[in-house]
Amino acid sequence: MVKIIGKVWNTKPLYLVRKDGIIHTYIGFGVIDRGTNVLQVRPITLCPLNCIFCSVDAGPHSEKRIAEFIVDLETMVRSVVEIARYKGGGVEALIDSIGEALTYPHIIELIRELKREPSIQYVALETHGMLLNKKIIRELEEAGLDRINLSIETLDPEKAKFLQGVRWYNVDKVVENAEYIVRETSIDLHVTPVWIPGINDKDVVEVVEWAYRIGAGKKWPPATIQKYVVHKYGRKIENVKPLSWKGFWKWIKYFESKYGLRVHWSMSEWGMIKKKKYPCPYRRGDKVFVEIVSPGVFCGEYIGLSLKDKTLITIIGKKMSIGEKYYVEIIHDKDCLLIAKAILPLHDRTK
Repeated sequence: MVKIIGKVWNTKPLYLVRKDGIIHTYIGFGVIDRGTNVLQVRPITLCPLNCIFCSVDAGPHSEKRIAEFIVDLETMVRSVVEIARYKGGGVEALIDSIGEALTYPHIIELIRELKREPSIQYVALETHGMLLNKKIIRELEEAGLDRINLSIETLDPEKAKFLQGVRWYNVDKVVENAEYIVRETSIDLHVTPVWIPGINDKDVVEVVEWAYRIGAGKKWPPATIQKYVVHKYGRKIENVKPLSWKGFWKWIKYFESKYGLRVHWSMSEWGMIKKKKYPCPYRRGDKVFVEIVSPGVFCGEYIGLSLKDKTLITIIGKKMSIGEKYYVEIIHDKDCLLIAKAILPLHDRTK
């Protein structure tokens, strides 16, 4: 079900995930259902950039990742469609990633298959934009893509290379392709810069002004400013202290008042509504027998497969080996992203 198909960045194993049924219990790949009509669709974990603010430590220079994953196309489509149908339709499939979604080799086929499903109303894609070109953009449009959420933090070429962590990043090319999307295609554009206090304050203003100027937001809002957040497995920028959420929203209110440009939107303006969640097979406190099938994305975690129903569960704790079986306890079940701690190993007495 999970097997190595190669290595990336010369060191990390790349695993292919192929599964009967659906994948909706692991944060790194599969589907995430947060109880609305928007499903997060995560087909791959890879990213070619090394953004200095990355909250999930993605890219070739990652220090906290130990493995990368790609989901089989059939498995990915099946997972999204089953949950969308359970929700009763009117669903947006938002293809995002803890990396760069455009690295998924079947991205066009994925969009095309999702658009064929009546329960899925819209398909959107999150990207940093560097892998876009006119040919790919046309293919995305022909496949039926409705919206691109573009993360771009500055319009300054040198600062962009610094923020994205690679010298080959060309923000002028990203801007050119974004303007082509707005001008020449039916795909909507939503611009989503990450604001890093003291680093790109003026740049964020310029990015939002640019988004409005070129006509982003034909159907959805034109721009949203993202908060710089430091996570356990993310990167921390030296001498930059993240704002509290209260402080961030205070700054957003100031931004909108000073520049006359909206960057904060309600759920209704996004067309988001609450919808019933797909059933979760386990809850916090449940105890499960699992087999370790691979390491997780990050150091200190493993992926276990429930021996009862083949559910994927993140296992944290001591060092484990692939193929070992454990008795574990679920300690986290929010949004059915299951995390468990090992209680004791099971010894195969048949050997």
